[in-house]
Amino acid sequence: MAVVKDAEQEYKPNKKKSTSDEDDKRRKKMVPGGLMKAVIRPGGGDAMPSDGDQVIYHCTVRTLDGVVVQSTRSEFGGKGTPIRQVLGKSKMILGLLEGIPTMLKGEVAVLKMKPELHYGEDDCPVSVSDSFPKDAELNFEIELIEFSKIKVVTEDLGILKKVINEAQSWENPRDLYEVKARVSAKAGDGQPLQLPTTGEPIMFTFGKSEVPKGLEMGIGTMSRGEKAVIYVTSQYLSQSPLIPSVEGIEEVHFEVDLIHFIQVRDVLGDGRLIKRRIRDGKGEFPMDCPLQDSRLRVHYKGMLNNEENTVFYDTRVDNHGQPLEFSSGEGLVPEGFEMCVRLMLPEEISLVTCPPDYAYDKFTRPANVPEGAHVQWEIELLGFEMEKDWTGMNFRAIMDDVEKTKGTGNRLFKEGKYALAKTKYEKVLREFNHVNPQDDEEGKEFANTRNLLNLNVAACLLKMGDCRKSIETCNKVLDANPVHVKALYRRGMAYMEVGDFDEARADFNKMMTIDKSSEANAKAALLKLKQTQQEVEKKARKQFKGLFDKKPGEISEAGLDNKVNEARIDDAQEPLISSQEKEDEGEDEQPAPAPARTSSFSRLWTGGVNLFKSLGVNRCSIL
Repeated sequence: MAVVKDAEQEYKPNKKKSTSDEDDKRRKKMVPGGLMKAVIRPGGGDAMPSDGDQVIYHCTVRTLDGVVVQSTRSEFGGKGTPIRQVLGKSKMILGLLEGIPTMLKGEVAVLKMKPELHYGEDDCPVSVSDSFPKDAELNFEIELIEFSKIKVVTEDLGILKKVINEAQSWENPRDLYEVKARVSAKAGDGQPLQLPTTGEPIMFTFGKSEVPKGLEMGIGTMSRGEKAVIYVTSQYLSQSPLIPSVEGIEEVHFEVDLIHFIQVRDVLGDGRLIKRRIRDGKGEFPMDCPLQDSRLRVHYKGMLNNEENTVFYDTRVDNHGQPLEFSSGEGLVPEGFEMCVRLMLPEEISLVTCPPDYAYDKFTRPANVPEGAHVQWEIELLGFEMEKDWTGMNFRAIMDDVEKTKGTGNRLFKEGKYALAKTKYEKVLREFNHVNPQDDEEGKEFANTRNLLNLNVAACLLKMGDCRKSIETCNKVLDANPVHVKALYRRGMAYMEVGDFDEARADFNKMMTIDKSSEANAKAALLKLKQTQQEVEKKARKQFKGLFDKKPGEISEAGLDNKVNEARIDDAQEPLISSQEKEDEGEDEQPAPAPARTSSFSRLWTGGVNLFKSLGVNRCSIL
């Protein structure tokens, strides 16, 4: 084998800084003459590998007198499988870490190393057998087969991906997606593996263990139209219909052409609300979906989820061929329907399987849909229009739009859809950050409207049982206007709800000092507060009666008689509002779930709510 004339040149360390701090520290151990390079066969091109590249090479280690110590080549006792490593990621001896980045593709070279440059290095990250002559100067014959940019799928380098053809989009398949791909495979030594579907595309459901784990994880980083080689080591080669037996296989190189995948989404995360894309839409997911409140146009067919798929409504038949038009975010269609439409692209068709609690058990039920029925909707999103942007609008036009949105929120509140109502109010409050009143009159109107919106949010939170956040929202109003009577009243009622009686009393007393016209409401609230506190203290005394009057050594069991009462009163929690506000609004609202409580009397407070109900304080108004 001929040696080029510069074969015995002294190798100078590569000065390019590694991405690994640890490798940088090791490079400082390099000494002149410690690593020498002789080119046996020149490579092609002018590109050399760098940190982050995957390198594939054969390596034969010899003593200086030519005795083979170790080799990957079968003719020298190896397995015939070349080494695959990632520069800057894999554990490598220092001589190879420095020498391989000087090589060209196809090059064969001998790297002559002193012991401290191979396995004789102090704290060498690569171990060898005790019989290996790690204290001797050795020659490493390297054939650099190829190198390429690589994506590290797992940090242990058990799964790597080399892109051959770039993707046509950026969406990746995930659990439940239905994937179509063309796959071939070969072992690490280059021998082809016979797959049951050789030559034909495979179809599998992501997350169902229908292909080896490592292959699935690699495909999970791919997008439609992408072609790649996925390198999978043995720990990720789980058995599957694609490769029934993995025993004895150390590594597989899968060549994958990702043809297509169907988006299947578990919208709730519990397998009950499933959206399966039947026809792709136009645009990129999710940027071109109607995620924000929009005006939507859809055709849909509603079916019972039974063996016959009984159709109970079809817009093309039952709506004179006209599509359904509705505004999202207003509770106008079943919740599961809207959640899935928000995840669709224009012109997409999807099949939605929906449980009853997200379909018609909480929505107006068609006559031919039984109570508790699971349903399917085949939905086509024809198009959508986003809500108006306030950019360029004058103050009056903006405030008119605010009134419409606030009116929608008030309707949702009256219907008991507190979360949706809260979303409407909060949306306007966010947009208010970009509104600049031009004079004092506009400023006053703007401030008053913002206060009312915050108080409406507080009312929603109170109904939803989140009294602490309701208090925080009232504080936003009071920080700007400490004498805002309605904010004090609402915060006081929220304090009373969680059992913070002193804070509630302070707010009600402050109301009277600020506005004499609120004295009647404040006194009524203070009376209820006094009665409630007395009731709570009475229950506390009863619960702990006898706890501390036992003789030494005796055990007292307190509160046993109250267990039934405590279990019974949990469903009686409702946010509170003044009798005056109740008269103004006259709204009948549904009870909210029991809120979390943190004060010293919190756990005892629930018993007092029955008293509120008897006094008629079980309503909350919207402004």
